[in-house]
Amino acid sequence: MLKFFLSICITLMLLTSCQKPSSEISLAGKWQFAMDSTDVGITEKWFERSFADKIQLPGTTDEAGYGIPNTLPPSVEKPQILHLTRKNSYVGPAWYSREVSIPSDWGGKSIELKLERVIWQTSVWVDDNPVQGSCESLISPHRFDLTGYLTPGKHKLTIRVDNRKQHDITVNDMAHAYTNETQIMWNGIIGDISLIAKEALSIEDLQVYPDVSGKQIRIKGKVSNTGEATEGSLSIKVENQKSGLVVSALKQKVDFQSGENLVNLTCSMGDSIEMWNEFNPVLYKVDLEVNAGSVKTERSTKFGMREFSRNQSDLLLNGNKVFLRGTLECCIFPLTGRPPMEPEGWKKVFLTAREWGLNHLRFHSWCPPEAAFQVADSLGFYLQVELPLWSVKVGEDSHTNDFLYAEADRILAEYGNHPSFCFFSLGNELQPDFEFLSRLLKHTKEQDPRHLYTTTSFTFERGHGDWPEPDDDFFITQWTKKGWVRGQGVFDSQSPSFDKDYIASVEGMNVPLVTHEIGQYSVFPNLKEIGKYTGVLDPLNFKGVKQELEKKGLLDKADDYLKASGYLAAILYKEEIERAMKTAGCSGFQLLDLHDFPGQGTALVGLLDAFWDSKGVTDAETFRQACSPVTPLVRFPKAVYTSGESFTASVEVANFTDKELKDQSVSWILKDEKGKEIGKGMMSCPSLSIGLNRLPEAITCSLAQQEAARLLLSVALDNTPYKNEWSIWVYPSQLNPVKDDVVVTRDLRETQKALADGKKVLYNPDYKKIEGLEGKFVPVFWSPVHFPKQAGSMGILCDASHPAFAHFPTGNYTDWQWWSLLKQSKTIVMDTLPSVTPLVEVVDNFANNRRLSNLFEAKVGEGKLLFCSMDILSDWEQRPEARQLYFSLLEYMKSDSFDPSSAMESDVLAQLLKSGLSSGASNPEDIY
Repeated sequence: MLKFFLSICITLMLLTSCQKPSSEISLAGKWQFAMDSTDVGITEKWFERSFADKIQLPGTTDEAGYGIPNTLPPSVEKPQILHLTRKNSYVGPAWYSREVSIPSDWGGKSIELKLERVIWQTSVWVDDNPVQGSCESLISPHRFDLTGYLTPGKHKLTIRVDNRKQHDITVNDMAHAYTNETQIMWNGIIGDISLIAKEALSIEDLQVYPDVSGKQIRIKGKVSNTGEATEGSLSIKVENQKSGLVVSALKQKVDFQSGENLVNLTCSMGDSIEMWNEFNPVLYKVDLEVNAGSVKTERSTKFGMREFSRNQSDLLLNGNKVFLRGTLECCIFPLTGRPPMEPEGWKKVFLTAREWGLNHLRFHSWCPPEAAFQVADSLGFYLQVELPLWSVKVGEDSHTNDFLYAEADRILAEYGNHPSFCFFSLGNELQPDFEFLSRLLKHTKEQDPRHLYTTTSFTFERGHGDWPEPDDDFFITQWTKKGWVRGQGVFDSQSPSFDKDYIASVEGMNVPLVTHEIGQYSVFPNLKEIGKYTGVLDPLNFKGVKQELEKKGLLDKADDYLKASGYLAAILYKEEIERAMKTAGCSGFQLLDLHDFPGQGTALVGLLDAFWDSKGVTDAETFRQACSPVTPLVRFPKAVYTSGESFTASVEVANFTDKELKDQSVSWILKDEKGKEIGKGMMSCPSLSIGLNRLPEAITCSLAQQEAARLLLSVALDNTPYKNEWSIWVYPSQLNPVKDDVVVTRDLRETQKALADGKKVLYNPDYKKIEGLEGKFVPVFWSPVHFPKQAGSMGILCDASHPAFAHFPTGNYTDWQWWSLLKQSKTIVMDTLPSVTPLVEVVDNFANNRRLSNLFEAKVGEGKLLFCSMDILSDWEQRPEARQLYFSLLEYMKSDSFDPSSAMESDVLAQLLKSGLSSGASNPEDIY
């Protein structure tokens, strides 16, 4: 085929691709339908048949109620607990047929069939005749050239859709482009289904490449001429979509050769360019029109003037440092089991993410449809898309390798113009052939320079994953060869400190680093969510948890468990985010997750549910304190202080707007829960540059008060919405607990004798000798089903107003002052003691739903017992919180309030000391 190159210099602006066909027929509506579960349709020539069943397209078999009906009951066992359950399931070939009517004015024109999104393979017949070729893509439209098959008049159009796995792209079918963990393996056709008529001259491709520093754009296109060589014209109009101003127009005579004509334009943008970013997502629209005699064809595309680049470890947008505040999107749409194909369906996703302070979404092992990019473009979101690939067999199969090359090309061609398409990863946690991945990465970078590329979103492959690959533009990891870069590796093993970062781990990094899947803190299921599942998926996992709680008499606790575990997750996410922001050399984070992941063993790790609705455990305003374009940060060494100490904290301001902030002032105040001011101050900031700014002054405040207190530190940029807050706890440095008539012991026999004598006993045995679950501060990692070998608790629940805590300031849920108490503890399984009253409950994971405690009281014979499986008697100098809780419990036991209402037998105490029950240990790397 002949190729004709056009090189023109013009003045204009431009963007993303959207063909304006000369004529189009929507095929949305009722189709005849048949399932071909035994795969005999081709050999038995089903394309010659009519089908009795009907189905609405666009749509899926799940939405239409076709397939094998689910008969499983609710359960916390597998498979129900693994993920949401399809109400009707079908995997195999399915046939779709209808009559189409081609208008008379389409005679002589080329005709294309477009199927916007399909899983996985399609074949087409027209009037019982096979159309040459088939299509297989999980992320881009399937297109068939029906020229010569369709003429004016009525025709029968038959499509066979096969949603069986065509290539091995995923470990255990977990890649989100093809899975039942989030998106389901639906059969059907969704999005735009249409016939498009094209003139003899048609614009087949239009790509725009912004050159920000050169104040110009490069336009590359393809004009197809199915007729003879002809003279014609090329017209271009460029419009600012915000102002509506036409910024450039051009008309040029052109000779179009027969075949494919390549268009290559370099266009000056002038001096008044509006840059695209999260703060000013200005789009430009280019209308390209081709005329030759009576033939006219048009194509429009939108784009933004933006350029992502890097300077060593700094990520740059239009020359300015940028920090990605991101979360994952794993094709989680629980009403339909498939992605929305219209912008309206994506608005809630992006607007909610923005409300919670985010500017970035990572599409884990899949690529969203056109509608998602359109909304992201308009809101200024930075998207990372990925090949449909999560595999530990990368490079092993040549046919799969070819498929991946083709999918990469399709993603770049279909969505490459969108300014929100900023980052491209070849897939998730890929293994093992990095030579193949290197070749594929180089291919994508040569194809399209508009994006930044990385080989894989982390990997467990030995010799990789802890430092960038040679051709990476940016690097996604949870650790480097120098240490962790996410809290999972430190929050449970290191005492709370708020002056830490990951600078030592990223030192020497020569590309921007983004932290991989930080968080994964499991939250107890919100059972009120069950009624929301009115679509194709049944929450048998949620219903199973509800049934278990009902059986055990714990259903009334479900909401408390949700709030307790959710609060813990929220404070951990806050510290995760702040450590990343404090790290020079870190260019962002990707949460897993702001919202729930319903698969992989029901991984409910979100502060929002799977519908992007709040669970009520925290709110967007609070979350944004640590997750905004401008974020006040402080550094202080610990959570617990004693009176007489001085509280000192350095102050930093992360400014990741697109401009320097001048003449700012930062105010701080430290006060107690009653509002009493402990100290305050103000710092002048003549300039806050883009990036991380350390202020020269520090916060210093004497902690002279003698009473135990929780104090709240607030730091704010005056006259702005940017404020952040932290809690510290202060306990008296001089404390002399007096036992009076309370027996305090670690010894079982002494405890039993004192109780038999009718005494009050605070029994605090060596926690290492207690039969129970390992004491943990952090909650379940990801899912107790996916990773069963972990302690499995999800924080504590107590009544802060109970007199036992009168001298130990606490909320109802886990906070940082509980760290050493929980780490040096065992959790008692209380199922055999249903009448005993826990003062501190430990929230069990939803796979077990046991009654757990580490502090409870009971009558034992004539005596009164307070059993504490947290170590409150050792190392008081280093653990003032242990001494303070001990003091508070003693004061409670000496008071008239100590009057346990439930009873237990003395010999039960011996059973609590038996060895044997162990939770085992988990390895978070062993995800597969």
